[in-house]
Amino acid sequence: MTARIGVVTFPGSLDDRDTQRAIRLAGAEPVALWHKDKDLRQVDAVVLPGGFSYGDYLRAGAISRFSPVMETVIEQAKAGLPVLGICNGFQVLTEAHLLPGGMLGNDHLHFICRDQKLRVENAETAWTADYTAGQEIHIPLKNMDGRYVADRYTLDKLEAEGRVAFRYLDVNPNGSLNDIAGVTNEAGNVVGLMPHPEHATEPLIGTGRTDGLPFFTSILKKLVTA
Repeated sequence: MTARIGVVTFPGSLDDRDTQRAIRLAGAEPVALWHKDKDLRQVDAVVLPGGFSYGDYLRAGAISRFSPVMETVIEQAKAGLPVLGICNGFQVLTEAHLLPGGMLGNDHLHFICRDQKLRVENAETAWTADYTAGQEIHIPLKNMDGRYVADRYTLDKLEAEGRVAFRYLDVNPNGSLNDIAGVTNEAGNVVGLMPHPEHATEPLIGTGRTDGLPFFTSILKKLVTA
C-alpha cells in the first residue's frame, strides 16, 4: 500500500507543487489539501510548504495558523501524525505552537536566496532518519522572515534535548539564534526548517544535488515500518 502524504495549499503558497513532486520522487503518493478543508483525506503525513501565505500580513504564518485545515493538523500532530513545515510552513508551525520559538525578519532586512550549507544535528526524527548526525548537506534557502528566535530558557532546552534538527554552517544567513535552521518537537514527529529540501531532489534543479530527498524517503520508511 502506497503511503499518502498531504501537501496543504494556502493562499500564497509557492512550493506546493514542487513538494508534491519531491514526494512522488521518493515513492509516496502526494495528496493536495486545501486550507479551507478540515478533512485531511486519510493521509499518513502532512507537509506545510513554502511561500508567502496571505502575503505574510501581520506576521509570516500568523493568518494561516487559523485556516480550518490547521485545526485538524494541530489535533492530529499532537496525536502523532508526522508533519513537516518548510520555510513558510515552519513559520506556520511556530505560530500554531506545534514548534517552539518564532520567526522574525532577516537581520539584514533583505530577502535572501542562496544554496545553504547545513549540518544535520538530529537524525532520529520521522523526517531525518535517512541522514546521519553530523552530516553536512546543501539545501536551497529563500526567505525574508527566516530569523529563528526564542527565549534563553527555550534555546537551552532545545539544545539540551537534542531538538535542534539542523544548523547553518559557514554563514548564518538571517541572524537565527544559535545558527538554528530547523527544530523538532519532543516526539520527533513534527519538524520545521527554513531551507527548501524539495528544491534539492534532482540533479538538474536547485543545488544540482539530491541532499533534500532523504526528508521524503525518511518519512516513507517511517510509515512503512510503523
